[in-house]
Amino acid sequence: MSESRPPLPPFDPDTARQKVQAAEDAWNTRDPHRVSLAYTEDSVWRNRDTFLTGRAEIVDFLTRKWERELDYALRKSLWSFDGNRIAVRFQYEWHDAAGQWYRSYGNELWEFDGRGLMLRREASINDTAIAESDRRYFGPRPEHERGPGNDIPLR
Repeated sequence: MSESRPPLPPFDPDTARQKVQAAEDAWNTRDPHRVSLAYTEDSVWRNRDTFLTGRAEIVDFLTRKWERELDYALRKSLWSFDGNRIAVRFQYEWHDAAGQWYRSYGNELWEFDGRGLMLRREASINDTAIAESDRRYFGPRPEHERGPGNDIPLR
């Protein structure tokens, strides 16, 4: 059976935003297996200084990530798109086992196949320590914050 993950390329403004929101929603589940299904079997990643190939490596990577990055909450924002490619900026908050909170800022480049599965993901990410009182993300994005007018702040 051929997997499909709508919306499919080529993307327009609405379908690109839908794709970004679907990725945000999936990652906020913190379920490595569910997240991995959005990628091709042989998807290639660069995540910071880590290089991965295939769903099994993605699942292993995400499992370790969410064991270390506790109470992870993500926001993604569409930056640009063209054909089967989307550029995204994102922020997520998490804390380590010692209780130190962080906000991680990043950019991603995505490339999709004709079935809407991601072939390639490149992510550049920086972590900034924050006080717990400076948190702004407390779980998945609420419905009233979704849509084209609700972007993530720079700081």
